[in-house]
Amino acid sequence: MNKWHQIFSRSTGLTGLSPYVWVVFCILPFYFIFRSSSTPEVVSGIVMIILFFVCYRQSFVSRGWLVYFWTSVQILISIAMTVLFSYVYFSIFLAFFIGNVKNRAGFYTLYAIHLISTFVTVNYGLVTQNKLFFTQFPFILICLIVVILLPFNTYSQKKQDRLEGQLEDANKRIDELVKLEERQRISRDLHDTLGQKLSLIGLKSDLAGKLVHQDPERAHAEMLDVQQTARHALKEVREMVTQMRGTRLDEEMHRVGQILAAADIELSLTGDPKLANTTLLAENVLSMCLKEAVTNVVKHSRAMKCDIAIQSTDTEVAVAVKDDGVGMTLRPGYYRGNGLRGMKERLEFVNGSLDVSSDRGVAITFRVPHAVKQPMKGL
Repeated sequence: MNKWHQIFSRSTGLTGLSPYVWVVFCILPFYFIFRSSSTPEVVSGIVMIILFFVCYRQSFVSRGWLVYFWTSVQILISIAMTVLFSYVYFSIFLAFFIGNVKNRAGFYTLYAIHLISTFVTVNYGLVTQNKLFFTQFPFILICLIVVILLPFNTYSQKKQDRLEGQLEDANKRIDELVKLEERQRISRDLHDTLGQKLSLIGLKSDLAGKLVHQDPERAHAEMLDVQQTARHALKEVREMVTQMRGTRLDEEMHRVGQILAAADIELSLTGDPKLANTTLLAENVLSMCLKEAVTNVVKHSRAMKCDIAIQSTDTEVAVAVKDDGVGMTLRPGYYRGNGLRGMKERLEFVNGSLDVSSDRGVAITFRVPHAVKQPMKGL
């Protein structure tokens, strides 16, 4: 449940006014009320102010049809305060709250009712030649502009916040699925690599144990098969561990395509991700940098398209990732954020380099030199 003092603090974000202005709007109606010389009018005005703020709080903490009931009561109080005391600024509170309504039909319905009622009451005050209306006309004009624009501004901001939250949840889900898929792949590789060979080693060892006295030569041959099978299994395990320690660029491109597709970002690939004459270490660094760069595109860029270009020369491999998103400010020390520092450190480890630019989006280019393995003697 929301606390009463949190209602106004939420309104001080990107879509609301400063808290001091809200406080002024809370105190200001008493000034309009006490201008009246009639005690019944003063009492009724104070009751309406208290009732308005009670309903305002209830509209934030309620659900379903109660939201529309409390909002309707506030609109009636706002009309009464405008007609009786020339106080129109309750309409600003209503404008902000209506922007928080999640239901699209409910939002437009309340917005239309509130806008029409505010314009009608203001015009009524002008037609009846209320002096107080004319003295505060510039502020009433500003109030009308707020009533028109603030609900849509607040509604759009809330919708964007919800979409960003959904995107963050989707990214977390994708990370979990990737980890689960990797665990399943490792399990399958271990089963396929070791299961059959360990079973074969067990059978041949049992057979050799039975033949050691009956047929020593055949038992010796079976033990040689056991040794050969064990060496072959050990070799396959080492190869599998090596593959686990590093990721090929073409494999990472496949995962990158899935992530961008899940985020509804169009992928454009130039160049061949299958590299030659590049060590696994250097290629693994490229893969990790590519993953980090694409993660930044999905989480921060708000892009619709991502271009990835891979270029391999005789001396180095360059991978460029460019998006058409909101860009970033390249101030001193920008490498410390968005994973860029980690990318820079990984690239420096293999004598690589990192370039970042921002013009109608962000372009990140990372390069690593080729390190051709020398053939081993005797092979």
